[in-house]
Amino acid sequence: MRFGFTKKNAAVLLFLATLPNFFSWFVFPTPFGTNFHFFQITIFLAAALFGGFGGAVAGALGATGVALALGNPYVLIGNAVLGGVTGFLYKEKKVRLLFAALIAFAIQLPWLYYSDVFLMHLPVDAVAVIAASLLLSNAAMAFAAQKVLPFVERRFFA
Repeated sequence: MRFGFTKKNAAVLLFLATLPNFFSWFVFPTPFGTNFHFFQITIFLAAALFGGFGGAVAGALGATGVALALGNPYVLIGNAVLGGVTGFLYKEKKVRLLFAALIAFAIQLPWLYYSDVFLMHLPVDAVAVIAASLLLSNAAMAFAAQKVLPFVERRFFA
C-alpha cells in the first residue's frame, strides 16, 4: 500500500505521528542507567504503513515530547531518520520490519553520537549507554509493531 493523501490516510498518519508524544511519558529505567521508551512503536507502525515519508513524519512529530523533555531538539532529526529509513527499507526494499528498524538505527547512530557529544555536550560514556538502551527499545518496539501491524492494517485499511 502506498501513501495516498486521502482523508483517512492523513488522519491515521497524524494519529500515529502524535501518539508517540503520549507514549513518551511511559519510560522504565534500565540496568544501564537510562530509560526504556515505548514511543517508537507508532513510528515503526507509520513507517510500515506509509513508507519512508510516513515514517519520517511520525519520527519527527512523534519525538517532539521527548525533545522537549530532554531539551534536545536534535532528537527530532534522529527520529525522522529512524522512521524514514525504516519505512523505506520495509516498503521499498521489502526488508522485515525488525531488521529495517535495526538497520535504520545503525544509520541514525552517527547522528546520535554527533548531536549528543558535540551539540549537546554529553559525555561519550553517557552516549554509549543511551545508544545501548535505544538499541534494546528500538528492537523491542519494532518487534511489537511487526506483531500488531496485521491488526492495524485490518482495522484501518480493510
